[in-house]
Amino acid sequence: MSDIILRGRVHKYGSNVNTDEIIPARWLNTTDPVILAQHCMEDIDKDFIENVKPKDIIVAENNFGCGSSREHAPLAIKAAGISAIIANSFARIFFRNAINIGLPILESPEAVKAIKNGDIVEINLNKGIINNTVTHKIYQSHSFPEFMQKIIKTGGLLEYIKK
Repeated sequence: MSDIILRGRVHKYGSNVNTDEIIPARWLNTTDPVILAQHCMEDIDKDFIENVKPKDIIVAENNFGCGSSREHAPLAIKAAGISAIIANSFARIFFRNAINIGLPILESPEAVKAIKNGDIVEINLNKGIINNTVTHKIYQSHSFPEFMQKIIKTGGLLEYIKK
């Protein structure tokens, strides 16, 4: 399988970013990714949707995606254009929901500590390598097993099953 390389500008957040902050409950009456994307992160970062560009990357500290088990949260992030999330740790249900929709998430405390808001990061998902192209520092994360790479590459678990 050829390497999956992602490259984007970093939007950095702290610890315990919860699903209510990712997509406020007032928007849970829809599953339309376009509408969810328009309101992604609005309660924690009112300028997020104006600043995010396709393929950008979120970097956060501990327990990203904590709170409820809503699947709307990773869907809103992916629909907003985010290509991956790097954090020290993720809430387990968020981790599972993200992989199920094909949103790569990586754990790398060294990368999180060093990467700054606005840096440009390149990720090799097959090898778990995170390259900060601004500082030219390289960090390691766990690589995704081949079956997870296939799920991500096909756009999520449902698309993977269809193929």
